[in-house]
Formats: sequence, C-alpha cells, structure tokens
Amino acid sequence: MIDELHVRDVALIHDATIHPAAGLTVLTGETGAGKSALLSSVKLLMGERADVGAVREGADALVVEGRLFSDGQDPDGVVVRRRVSKDGRGRVSIDGRMASVRELAEGVGRSIDLCGQHEHQRLLNQSSHVELLDSWAGEEVSPSLEAYRVALRNAAKASKELLRVREMCRSAAERLDEANFVLSRIDEVSPTEGELEELEATLPRAEHAEALLRAAAGAREALSGEDGVLDLLSEALDELRDGQRYDKGLHKYAKALESAVIDIEDVASELRDYRDSMDFDAEALSEMQSRMAQLRGLMRSYGPHMEDVFARRRQAAELVSAAQNGGELLSRAKKQAEAAESALRVAADALDAARRKAAPRFAKLVSDQMAFLEMGTAQLDVSFEPLPRAQWTTAGPSKVELTYRPAAGLTARPLRRIASGGEVSRVMLACKVVLGEADATETLVFDEVDAGVGGATAVALASVLARLAATHQVIVVTHLAQVAVRGSRHYLVRKSDEFSEDGIPQTVIVPLEGEKRVAEIARMLSGDASEMSLAHARDMLQAAD
Repeated sequence: MIDELHVRDVALIHDATIHPAAGLTVLTGETGAGKSALLSSVKLLMGERADVGAVREGADALVVEGRLFSDGQDPDGVVVRRRVSKDGRGRVSIDGRMASVRELAEGVGRSIDLCGQHEHQRLLNQSSHVELLDSWAGEEVSPSLEAYRVALRNAAKASKELLRVREMCRSAAERLDEANFVLSRIDEVSPTEGELEELEATLPRAEHAEALLRAAAGAREALSGEDGVLDLLSEALDELRDGQRYDKGLHKYAKALESAVIDIEDVASELRDYRDSMDFDAEALSEMQSRMAQLRGLMRSYGPHMEDVFARRRQAAELVSAAQNGGELLSRAKKQAEAAESALRVAADALDAARRKAAPRFAKLVSDQMAFLEMGTAQLDVSFEPLPRAQWTTAGPSKVELTYRPAAGLTARPLRRIASGGEVSRVMLACKVVLGEADATETLVFDEVDAGVGGATAVALASVLARLAATHQVIVVTHLAQVAVRGSRHYLVRKSDEFSEDGIPQTVIVPLEGEKRVAEIARMLSGDASEMSLAHARDMLQAAD
C-alpha cells in the first residue's frame, strides 16, 4: 500500500506530494492538467522503464519517492527512491541502499496493478489467468495443484534417472573391452589393502639381511665378547665398589655405572635375539621383490597411488556390471519413469477437473459484476486447451484463458483483443471485485476506467469501486462526479496560475476538503460553480457519506 508519494520534476510537476488513503483515493482535474504525469511516477515506482522525456524541462533529473506498507511486513514500511537524469542515467534505492530496477519491479511492482486503457495489464497477460482462477478458487483447487506439482517433480526426476541409466549402459557397452582389460590386469595382481605399506616396511630388511646380520653380530661381540665393553665396565665397577669403602662419595658413580652395565647387557641380549630372528631366504626375497614390482607396475598404469588403483578397479567393475545387468537396470528405470508419468497424468486430470468445476462459477460472478457495471449482456468465459506433455509446466497441463463475449450469442474472444480500453478496465474491475481479499495485489490504480461512461453506469461504477476499496487500496483518475464523491481522499490536479522560478508552467496537486471539494464536484457536474450545481454537489457528497 502506498502511504506517501513524492514527485519532483516529472513532466509539468515541479514538486508535489500525495498521501493516498487506505481505501479509495480520487484524482480529478481538467483534461491536460497533468494527471498522466502522476501515473508516470507510479510506473517508475513499480520498476517500469524510464523515459528521459518525462524529465521536466530545465531540470537535471526527475525524482520519485514513495513510502509503502505491506501486510505482515516491516511496520516502518519501505522507502523507495528512483532518480532519472536527463542524460538517461538512473538510480534506485530501497531503504537507503542501492538497488536495481529489476529488484524494484519484483518487489514494489508486484504489489501495484496499474489498470489503464493502454497499459500492459496483468489481465491481458494470458499466463496470469490461471493464477486469477486459482486465487479465487482457493482450497477447491490448491490441493490438486500441489499434488500435480509434486507429481511433475517426481516425473522429471524419474526421467532424468532413465536418461542417466541409458547413458551409463551405452557408455558401458562402448567401453566394455577397456573395462574388462583393466579389471583383468588388476585382478591378475590382486592387490590387497595395506599390502604395499607392509612391503615397503619389510623389503629393505630382506634385501640387506646379510649386512644387518653382520652389524648385529659385530655390535654384540663388541659389547659382550671377550675383552668387550661389558668386561671393561665390570672391572671399573669392581674398582669403584672397593674405593667406596673409604669414600662414600664414590657410591653415586658406582650406582650410575651399574645401571649402564645393566642397560648394555639388555642391548647385547636383544641384539642376539635380533640376529637369531634374521632368516635370510633368497627365494622369499625374490618373491617380495617381484610382488613390489607388480604393485609399482599397477601404480604406473593406474596411479600414482595405490588408492587410485583400487578406485580404477571399482569403476571398471561398475561398467562391466552395467553391461552385464544393463537390461535389468534399464527396465527398472523405464518402469519407474512410466509409473511417475502415469501418476502425473492422474494428478493433471484431477487439477483440470477442479479448475473446470470452479471456472463457470468464477465466470458467472465476474459476468454479474459486468452486468452491474452496465456492460449489457457481455460475459466472461474461461477456456481450457490441453497442452502437449512437453509443454506442461508448474502452472498446469492446460492453457487456461479468460475470454470476453461482447454480447450474448457472439463469439468469445481473448481479452487482449477487446477494442475498447474502457471495457478492459471495467472487466478488470469486475475481476478484482470478485477476487476480493484473495487478490495478492494490494494497490490498484485505475486510469480512464470511466471512459465513455455516464448515467446509471457511472453510479454503478462508483459503487463497485467503493466495494473494491474495502479489500484494496484503490487510486482512481476520474472525470465522473459519481466516482469522485465516493473517495475517502480527494486530490485536484491542475495547472498553476503561477510559473515556477525558472519560468516554466507547472502542475500542482491539491488536497480537497470542505467547500473546495464541493466546488470541484460542482465543476465536474456542470462545468461551473452555480448555486444549483453546488447544491447538487453537496447532496451527492452527503449521500456518499
């Protein structure tokens, strides 16, 4: 909902601000006064394309600012600012941060519907018609729509899986020889997890067994052999033990030497065990070296690491399995895809049935509103056209379109082919009244909805607009006094008698209350402010209250 709209240097408007009511706001004024400039400002606020020709002559840029509130959103509202310079450069900000025109269109633009004779209206966009019907039908259609969308996603998933299985089977067939070769080559060696690491630890010992035996035997002999280290240390220990009888200070040295003798005895014993454990076996060494060569050969071909070899074997095994069991896998994927498609068609039929059941009632209600708007026997119809399966979307399996029958007995035509802009606006008005609170659009701006209207039709139009204002914020540019008196807020758009500081004519927007509003209603009735027209205007305003 638009809480405030500030316009600067748009067409003939130099600086103007309006505060539309939550219900019905009316804008009146003489033809050519500049009401279209205000509508251009609303378009800019909605994120529509900017026209540099709208920049007021003598100004560097135009600026449109708006504060908007939305149900359930930030209680402080959102502030939007759009600036368009005369050189075509534009800038958008939302709550003080830079934004894009697209972001503006997808945000503010979705909350406002500009319903003018020559505007690109949602009603003329066939793809939006099914949304209008679904919004009105509510729970009568929404469960079927959700079930259809779930079935559509499942069918897409099953179809994707079928394509994947087909590709895998095709790939397996084409690469079967290579996969069999890889599998045979690796299985011929038959490596096991951890085997390489174990070989890397044991092979060096086996390859240098003789040298290791010599080292162990030599070291043990030096430690515990005749005249070895242990004999010499034992002699030194005996000397210290004798000496400590006379000097207790030698005890600590004897103790340390005793510990060293024990450690060396342990090392000598372990070296003996190490020597005894070494079993030089030329045949076993040859086998280990051969095994290491085989593993390294696999790593050169499919590595660089053993983990890569195992991964390559798994891939080859999968391809071979796919080639061998491809028929079964493909058959299973086909059955799943067919089942998903069957479920989708059931869901699609149910959705179509729900919409076809709701459509005549929706069309009748809109047609009744059209009749109330003095549109004679004109009717709104809803047509359904089943789409090929390839064209099914999340919106549904059929093309749903609102069509317009100008009079009973005539052929229904697409709404976009209605020649009269006034008719389009009144059909839009009738649809909006029927949708009521189900309509997601919060603000409706009507331009020339009263084109060619007078008499009883004007009264009916005013009544419908007032009814619509109970569920929406409605802003109407009107030439009808019958509509103007129903407004909760009334603004007069007129050319000022004074020129701006730069000597250019300007349009001003003035809020009307009291006698000023009476005078404007009188002008709309008879073109003057005679006592009779003023009295009539007062009567109409009093009746509207």
